[in-house]
Amino acid sequence: MTALLNVDNLSKNFGGVKALQEVSFDINPGEIIGLIGPNGAGKTTLFNCVAGVDKPSAGTINFCSPGEEPKSIGGKKPENVTALGIARTFQNIRLFDALTVLDNVKIGRHCRTTSNFLGAVLHTQKQQNEETSVYDYAKKTLEFVGLVGHDHETASSLSYGDQRRLEIARALATGPKLLMLDEPAAGMNPQESASLMNLIFKIRDQGVTILLIEHDMKVVMGVCDRVVVINYGQWLAEGDPRDVAKNPKVIEAYLGGGTD
Repeated sequence: MTALLNVDNLSKNFGGVKALQEVSFDINPGEIIGLIGPNGAGKTTLFNCVAGVDKPSAGTINFCSPGEEPKSIGGKKPENVTALGIARTFQNIRLFDALTVLDNVKIGRHCRTTSNFLGAVLHTQKQQNEETSVYDYAKKTLEFVGLVGHDHETASSLSYGDQRRLEIARALATGPKLLMLDEPAAGMNPQESASLMNLIFKIRDQGVTILLIEHDMKVVMGVCDRVVVINYGQWLAEGDPRDVAKNPKVIEAYLGGGTD
C-alpha cells in the first residue's frame, strides 16, 4: 500500500532551537493515527510543516492521493496544501466569531470553487451555480457533524464543544483526504469527548484519513489504529496504542519530558 502521507527525516529549526529532528513515519489511507508526546515535544510544529505554515529545515513530506503520484509538499503554501486534500484544525479554536455558523463552513468550501472576482460582480450563471453548491454542501456538512439548527447563529454563541465541531465542519468542507486535528478533545467534558470519538469514526467511515494530536489518552486509546510518539522533537516510539503505552521510554517521557 502506498502511504497517503510520508514524513521522512523531517527537521525544523527556529534559530538555535531544534523543534523537530529527523522525524519519520507513514500514514496509510483509512488510518486514524495519533501523534502524542509531552508538551513542547514538537507536535504542532510537525502539523505546521505538513500544513504549509512552517517550512521544513530539512527532510521531505510527500502526499499521495489515491491513484496519483506522490507530491512533495514541504514548503508549499497553506492554500496549495489544502487544494491537494489536507485540512487541519487548531489547538486554540480559530473561527470567524462574528459570522454565522453556516458562513464559517461556506468559507471552507470556497477553496473548491473556480469563479473569479468578475464572476461574483456580474453574478454569472457559473458563479450562482457554485454558490448554490457551496450552500448545499455546507448544510450537509453541518448536519453530518451534529449542528443542525444552528445555521444562522453566530459562531461565538455556540458552546465550547459545538465550536470544536464547527471548526471540524469547516475543515471537512474543504473536501480533505487527510484531516489533521490538533487536540480536538481539549477542554471537553467526558460526554463531549465520547461524542467526538463517534464523530471521528464517522469521518473515517467517509473515507477520510485522520492524524490527531491529543493528550486525552482515553480518546487516543479509543480511536487510534496506531500512535507515533515524539519527545524533544525526536521520534521516540510507534505502534499499537496499548503497546506504546507500556513502552518504558514513553512512560519516562511523560513523567519527565519537556514542557512549553
